[in-house]
Amino acid sequence: MSTTPSVLFVCVKNGGKSQMAAGLMRAVAGDRVQVHSAGTKPGTAVNALSAESLLEVGVDITAETPKPIDPALLASVDLVVTLGREAHIDPVDGVRIVDWDTDEPSKRGIDGIERMRLVRDDIAARVDNLLTELTTPAEQRITS
Repeated sequence: MSTTPSVLFVCVKNGGKSQMAAGLMRAVAGDRVQVHSAGTKPGTAVNALSAESLLEVGVDITAETPKPIDPALLASVDLVVTLGREAHIDPVDGVRIVDWDTDEPSKRGIDGIERMRLVRDDIAARVDNLLTELTTPAEQRITS
């Protein structure tokens, strides 16, 4: 890994979950992690409810715009995190890819801002764990 670890969060439209993960990581990591997000089939705007749920915790992604995956960026990051079950990335030599099968409250009949809050909280917990993984040497991590 480079001196500053880099991560690319990917979902299909790059308007919801990947933007949420990137915003949350930027908020907690500051300059300790290079953060990027992209979509396999980018939409046209950030999901308004995703942005609203993040504003509730002090993270503003309202100025972000969905973008496609840049092949050069994809090949240069330390880690790619796909969010949700629909985003798929072909393996790239030297790049670790992990899938976050994030909570989907709509399957339990929870929609609207309540759904987004649950998705946000799930992603936030994963981001916190990932930050620890990316910024703590392996020999210093406590395993259970």
